[in-house]
Amino acid sequence: MASLRDLGLSEYEARAYRSLLKTGPTTAKELSRVSDVPMGRIYDVLNSIEQYNLVRSQSASRPKKYVAVEPETALDRLLEDKKRELEEKASQYESIVDELEGELETAEPVEERFWTAAVGADEAAGLLLERIAAADSRIVIVLSTYTERYFDIREVGNALLDGLQEALERDVEVDFLMKPALVPTLPPEFGDRYRETLSEYDGFEVRTVEDVSGTFTLVDQNEVVIEVPHPLQSEEVFAMLNLKDREFAGSVREEFRPRWEAAEELVL
Repeated sequence: MASLRDLGLSEYEARAYRSLLKTGPTTAKELSRVSDVPMGRIYDVLNSIEQYNLVRSQSASRPKKYVAVEPETALDRLLEDKKRELEEKASQYESIVDELEGELETAEPVEERFWTAAVGADEAAGLLLERIAAADSRIVIVLSTYTERYFDIREVGNALLDGLQEALERDVEVDFLMKPALVPTLPPEFGDRYRETLSEYDGFEVRTVEDVSGTFTLVDQNEVVIEVPHPLQSEEVFAMLNLKDREFAGSVREEFRPRWEAAEELVL
């Protein structure tokens, strides 16, 4: 059940305000009695909710009297205070993240092979997006299948395009290679983003070629993210495998290079 405490008031403050709504203009002593707020605390409580602009006081009267602001106005003011507080918190957290990004450094890549896997739609998509976000210099995406049944292609596709655009803004080069037959199956959002935004970046290029097998992403010089098809339903994805191995990534890049050179630039 919703409470005034959910909007930041203490138990005593909530009691005092609710009691004032019932009593109308009243003194601190009388309010203490009807609200069960101790007399030793009532003035502090009234000062506090007056700062929230939930009550008005009549200083000319002796003793001083207080009256509650109408509930709709009071709730709007509490809501605005909470929104302002959240915006300030968000700004603080953004500043902390900016500071930590400069402080936390990734260790230099080691030559030892390391791999991990993500099974399931959300986990696989999350792994791919995470590795794209980690790219420092170059991303190569090779697409031979269209996994509409596996991913929510619009949600994941838009997140992928967002990730690629952020990478481009970090001066990461992006090469995207796919089979020509896949182009008509892509969602309209891809074509719109390609024409209106991504094609404006010098480091972004999309090409098509028939000689493509497998779906994978090369990240920088030592990392490959490989889509693993379902063993029983080839049109679905079973998992995403992330392999960090400079030698293997180099061999994949060598296989990619002649296909890229023979490919045609995509025109949408």
